[in-house]
Amino acid sequence: MSQILIFPLGVGGYRALPATSIGIRRSPADPTSMEPISYFQAIVLGLLQGFAEPFPISSLGHAVIAPQLFGWDIHQNDEFFLTFLVGAHCATAIVLFVLFRKDWMRIFRGMGRSLRDRRIGEGDSDAKLGWLLVIGTVPAGLIGLLLEHPLRSLFASASAAAAFLIVNGFLLLAFESLRKRPPRRGDYLGDAEPRMAKLSWKQAIAVGTAQAAALIPGISRSGVTMGGGLVVGLSNEDAARYSFLLATPIIAAAGFLKLPELLGSAGDGVRGQAFVGALAAALTTVIAVKFLLKFFETNRLTPFGIYCIVAGTICSLIFAF
Repeated sequence: MSQILIFPLGVGGYRALPATSIGIRRSPADPTSMEPISYFQAIVLGLLQGFAEPFPISSLGHAVIAPQLFGWDIHQNDEFFLTFLVGAHCATAIVLFVLFRKDWMRIFRGMGRSLRDRRIGEGDSDAKLGWLLVIGTVPAGLIGLLLEHPLRSLFASASAAAAFLIVNGFLLLAFESLRKRPPRRGDYLGDAEPRMAKLSWKQAIAVGTAQAAALIPGISRSGVTMGGGLVVGLSNEDAARYSFLLATPIIAAAGFLKLPELLGSAGDGVRGQAFVGALAAALTTVIAVKFLLKFFETNRLTPFGIYCIVAGTICSLIFAF
């Protein structure tokens, strides 16, 4: 006998649907259990998360749009989906930290010196960069705590994500038009920390706070921070590196602060899928970061802006008709 689930429909009405008709699957090992997300879906979404997080194309926007395009019964506000994303975020944060571990070790040592001496020594670019990242992370974190749920509820639809993906594309094109310096061969050579540490405190706050725009599905965290870096005078590769460093604490916080939910009762039925999705996300994060650092040695944000506009427009038309 198939199980019937009752769902609210509008105001004061309810609709009964068979469980299988909304994409919920029974586990072969236990005919009474339900799988809210399949392992195949977990792999696809994990690969997409790891790829789209470093790229300036909005990982959250793609995570909201993809299930709708594929006809999966997965919604941004589903508790199991939010719990599943914890694993992908943790994997992305770990990979970013490992890839830039030498930078982080220098930054930690520099911050330690500044705390010991109670000042940032003249020419200590590692210490200054560390505190630039701190003041860039705190505002975005506070805004995220205050506005994450309201924004997620307000823009919790694939149609909204597609529309903001178009906005993201135009933002990337605008950043390119406002950048202070064109791509130059050899910009990426040498030690990047002193160049990134030339940012002013106000610039760091502005670029860091812009991360909060990524709470809206379709707006890219890496896109706005890379673009902000270009506008304040960083080279392509330095803007990308600064964006990855700045994103690591936020992504880590988003994942690890909610890790107890994955390990608790909220993770029942999705822990295995979250682990598989995390492995997939780790793989594509490595590939994406290595590609982007090479790509941005001489190239611009323009191709990603065009992609966002085209993809967002096509998805908007599909969802409308």
